[in-house]
Amino acid sequence: MSEPRLVPRSVAGRAALRKHSLQLLATLLAALGASIAAAGDSAVTEGDAVLKDFRFANGESLQELRIHYRTLGAPVRDAHGVVRNAVLILHGTTGNGGNFIRPEFSGQLFGAGQLLDASRYYLILPDGIGHGKSSRPSDGMKAHFPHYAYHDMVEAQRRLLVEALGVTHLRLVMGTSMGGMHTWLWGELHPQFMDALMPLASLPAQVAGRNRIWRRLIIDAIQNDPAWQHGDYTQQPPSLRTAEEMLWLVGSNPQLRQQEAPTLAQADAVIDRYVATAMRTDDANDILYALAASRDYDPEPNLTHIRAPLAAVNSADDLINPPELGILERLVKQVPHGKAIMVPLSEQTRGHGSHTIAVLWAPYLKALLEESRPADAP
Repeated sequence: MSEPRLVPRSVAGRAALRKHSLQLLATLLAALGASIAAAGDSAVTEGDAVLKDFRFANGESLQELRIHYRTLGAPVRDAHGVVRNAVLILHGTTGNGGNFIRPEFSGQLFGAGQLLDASRYYLILPDGIGHGKSSRPSDGMKAHFPHYAYHDMVEAQRRLLVEALGVTHLRLVMGTSMGGMHTWLWGELHPQFMDALMPLASLPAQVAGRNRIWRRLIIDAIQNDPAWQHGDYTQQPPSLRTAEEMLWLVGSNPQLRQQEAPTLAQADAVIDRYVATAMRTDDANDILYALAASRDYDPEPNLTHIRAPLAAVNSADDLINPPELGILERLVKQVPHGKAIMVPLSEQTRGHGSHTIAVLWAPYLKALLEESRPADAP
């Protein structure tokens, strides 16, 4: 999503904005330098794991399921050959693992001496089923692609780790948005697999209320579009534009959207520019499948199964997971070693997108790593 453009309304406002912009630029340049340093000896490596005879929970199957992944660093094994320094980082809906290679995330975490220093940790960033360079409907199967759901995505992640990368233990599982929801499922389905869990911008409950409705708006727009042709279109249906507009709307907070688009004409220009860029690469079936995949997500009944220390971080300006519902604070009490953290609204928060601004929640990650640190962990 495009970064918000602040529009000053006075000379004092322009001066303050100029000062803030210079400070932000300096921060970003420093973060970029750290990101480059992190890449230095531990450059990003990309690969594809082909999972044979992958069976989905609904009974569908693929003889070969491709899961693309990125790694930084190298695995460190103990005397028994078990990898002890692996960190699994999971992306959000319609995203991919490459979303984390950016100054505000990798530049704050992966550099020398930082919390997830790539010279000490083995960082694994997969593309989920239907996303990025992993197998997805737009590869050619279109609407004949298996109708995957979140449990399928977690199982593919597990098989990637065990079968392709030889990882049977994780120092940390963390994820943003959809990846945060996957993090809750990881804790329940494989409670002995990890030392710690950090779901960001997510709730440990069924997708319901406003969160379900905006997803349905996109799903219905695509499926009711005559040009969709039951998924067998040769040109992107016009409803893809509706999908892009809704994704743009829910990804930030009202203050930033107002600053970015303070007049009717500017609002139209901003959304037109965003949509035009997104539609060059996005696919209606891919988006439809990705949003529908949350249908099996319901971790609430099994939260007591989670054994690893868990720190769930949301932001106060998140439109998708609004704090006034109190769902996170209520349900995290069922997690034996769980805690809820709410990042307050500030000039640095970006609504739902705050999940990728590591400076906002890095102190909580540091505390979680310290709390869950095994004797032999890095």
